[in-house]
Amino acid sequence: MLLWLLLLILAPGREQSGLAPKAFLLLTPPWSTHFKGQKVTLKCRDSRYPAWGDVSWYYNKNLMREESGEIQIKKSGYYKCKTQVSSFSDPVHVEFLSDWLILQASHPVFEGDKVLLRCLGKEEKIPSEKIYYKDGKKLGSTYSTEAIILNSVSLENSKYHCTVSRKDFWSSWKETSKPLRIQVQELFPPPVLTASPSQPIEGSPVALKCETWLPPQKSDTQLQFCFFREDQALGSGWSSSSELQISAIWSEDSSSYWCQAKTVTHSVIKRSLKSQILVQRVPVSDVNLEIQPSGGQLIEGENLVLICSVAKGTGTITFSWHREGTIRILGRKTQRSLSAELRIPTVKESDAGRYYCAADNIHGPILSKLTMVTLRIPMSRPVLTIRAPKAQAVVGDVVELRCEAWRGSPPILYQFYHEDATLGRSSAPSGGGASFNLSLTAEHSGNYSCEADNGLGAQHSDRVTLNVTVPVSRPVLTLNPAGTQPVVGDVLELRCEAQRGSPPILYWFYHDNATLGKILAPFGGGTSFNLSLTAQPSGNYSCAADNGLGIQCSEVVMLNFTVPSRSKIILITVGVISGLLSILGLTATAALVCKFKTQRKSRGLSTTGTPGYSPNECQEPSLSKPFSTDTQEPTHSELPALMELQPVYSNVNPGDSDLVYSQVRSTQPTKEHLANSPRMHWEHEGSTVIYSEVKKTHPDDSAGQASSGGWAHEDATESYENVPCASMALDH
Repeated sequence: MLLWLLLLILAPGREQSGLAPKAFLLLTPPWSTHFKGQKVTLKCRDSRYPAWGDVSWYYNKNLMREESGEIQIKKSGYYKCKTQVSSFSDPVHVEFLSDWLILQASHPVFEGDKVLLRCLGKEEKIPSEKIYYKDGKKLGSTYSTEAIILNSVSLENSKYHCTVSRKDFWSSWKETSKPLRIQVQELFPPPVLTASPSQPIEGSPVALKCETWLPPQKSDTQLQFCFFREDQALGSGWSSSSELQISAIWSEDSSSYWCQAKTVTHSVIKRSLKSQILVQRVPVSDVNLEIQPSGGQLIEGENLVLICSVAKGTGTITFSWHREGTIRILGRKTQRSLSAELRIPTVKESDAGRYYCAADNIHGPILSKLTMVTLRIPMSRPVLTIRAPKAQAVVGDVVELRCEAWRGSPPILYQFYHEDATLGRSSAPSGGGASFNLSLTAEHSGNYSCEADNGLGAQHSDRVTLNVTVPVSRPVLTLNPAGTQPVVGDVLELRCEAQRGSPPILYWFYHDNATLGKILAPFGGGTSFNLSLTAQPSGNYSCAADNGLGIQCSEVVMLNFTVPSRSKIILITVGVISGLLSILGLTATAALVCKFKTQRKSRGLSTTGTPGYSPNECQEPSLSKPFSTDTQEPTHSELPALMELQPVYSNVNPGDSDLVYSQVRSTQPTKEHLANSPRMHWEHEGSTVIYSEVKKTHPDDSAGQASSGGWAHEDATESYENVPCASMALDH
C-alpha cells in the first residue's frame, strides 16, 4: 500500500503541464450495479492519499453537504468529488435496481484493463445457466455465481446484458437483466511532441519529447515511446524513454515529426499530432583524397581504401571517386558526414593510376587533387619442367631444370630442390624464368621442385618426379654349391647378378653356344637358374643382363667334374627276373646283358677342374628384336643334352666287376625322342634305363686315380647308345 501511495505522489500528472491532477473515486463493494436496499461506500482520493482538508461531493452535479473523505449511498445516480489540491474526478454512475436479475461490472475500469461481469439473481437458491451477451451477441455462459472476464476493454459504447431460465411447479420463463454500459476511463491522453530547438541549424543536436500522463491509480503502468520522421521510425524504435536525442540534424532531415505511446502489453496505443521541423545547410569546401595504405604503394591482392573528406559542409553530402583517364565512376556514397571511404577489394595490376574524388551537398561538386597509386605483383605459383636429351633419362645425361612463374614483379630469385636438398639458385632480374643444368647420376632419381620469390612471398611449384635409368653393370655368374666336385644327378644353381642397373632386368643363361633360359627380375637384383646335371654337363657357362639400355655379359665360367677312373658312358637296357624258389630262402636270378654299340665323343673332361678355354663373348639375343620380358623356358630342341631325367640307381654293378655305373636314370620314350634318335630301336614301350657314366676298371689302375695329363688310355671314356634288350631278358 505504501509503495502504491509513493507511486501516486511521484507519478507524472497534470501538474507537470500546469493542471491540477484529477481526484478519483473508489467503490466498496467494487461494483457499479446493486440490488435496491443495498449500500455502497464511496471514497474520494487524490495524489496526497488520504485527502487533506475538506472534500466536496456532488450528486447528479449537485453539491452535497458531506465533507468527509468517505460517504455511503443507496440511491442511483452520478457521483463525483474534489479535494483542495485536485480537480474534479470523473463521474461514476451507481445504480440500485429492484429487478430479480442484475448484471454487475467491476469498477474502476481503464482502457486495456480486464473487466469482471457477474450475472446475479436476487435470493437465488438453485444455480441456473447464465448466458452473457454483448450488443446482442452471445459471449459465454456459466452455471455459478462466478464472474466472467472481458480482456482489454476500450472506450467503445457497447451494451451488455445476461439471461437466466427459471421455472416453478406450473411453468418456466426467462429472466433478462437491464442493459449495462461499462464505465471505461481513459488510461492516458494522446501524447504531444515537442522539439528543442524547433528550427535547428544544420549539424546541431535536437531533442524530441513525447509527453503524456497516467492517472494516479494507474501510475505503475509502463509505457513505451517511438519517434517518427514521416513514416520512418527514428533511433532504435520503441523505448521506455519519452525523449530522443538527435546528435546532429541535417537539412534533408527537414520534415514532419510525430510520436506514439503505448502500454507494454500493446493493449492501448495513441499517437501525437505532426510537428514540422526545418533545418538550414552549409556548402562543402576543401575536398581532400587520402589513400590507404599510405603513400599509394600496394601489393596486388590487397585492399585499396580511398577516403574523401571535406573541411566544411553540412547536410547530406554526395561523395564520388574517379580514376584519371576513365569515364566510369568508381563509387558513389551519399551520407550525413564530413568524410566517406571507398574500398576496392583485391586490386589488380590494371588498378594502378591517378585517383581523385568529388563532394557535393546541392551547391555543386568540389574536386580533390590527383593522387598516384602504384602496385607490385606477388609471385604466381611457378611451373617446373625437366628437359632431357631423350625420352628416358639415363645416367650421364645433362638435363635442364626450367622454373618459370607467369606473373610477378621482378627481380625474381629461383631456387631448385631435389627432395628437400637445395641444388642451386638463379636470378631473373627482368622477370621470366630461369634454368639449372644437372648432370645425372644414379642418385638423382626422385622428386624435384622449385621456388620463386620476389620479396612478396615465396611460391613453390608442384613436385615433378624424375626417374634416372641406370644401365646394367657387367653381371657376375656364380655356381652353387661352390668348392665341391659336382656329379651327375646334382642340381646346380647358376646365380647371375648385376650390381647396378634399373629394373626390370632380363637375365640370360648360356652353356657353350646354347641358351639355357632367361629369367626376369622385375625389381632388380639377381636371379638364379637351377640346372639338373645329366650327361656331359662340363663346358663353358655364362650369363647376360639387359634392362633395355644395352646387354652386359659376364665372364665365362668353365665347369669340370671328376668321375671314377676308366669310367665309360654307356647306354644299356637291363631286364631282371627274380623270384623266390622256396620258403628256405633259395633265390634264383637271371640277367641278360645286352650288347653295346659305342660311339666316341669328340672331346673328354679334364681332371684338374680348370677352364679349358675362355670365349670372348657370351651368346647374346638378336639386337634386332625388342627388349622382352618373356621368360619361357627353352625347348628340348634348344637343349637336347639337358632333358630332365629322374634318378633310379646310383653306383650299381650289374655283375661285371670291371664296370661301375655312377648314375642311372629312367625315361619314357616320346615321339620327339624317336624322331631325333634314329639309331635307337624302341622295340617295346615302357621305361628304359640309361647309365649316365660307366667306367671300366683295370687291375693296374687305382679306383678314381687321375693322371696329371688326363686319362691313361685314350679310350678310357666312351659314349654308348642304348640297345633295347627287354625282350631278351624276358626270353631268358
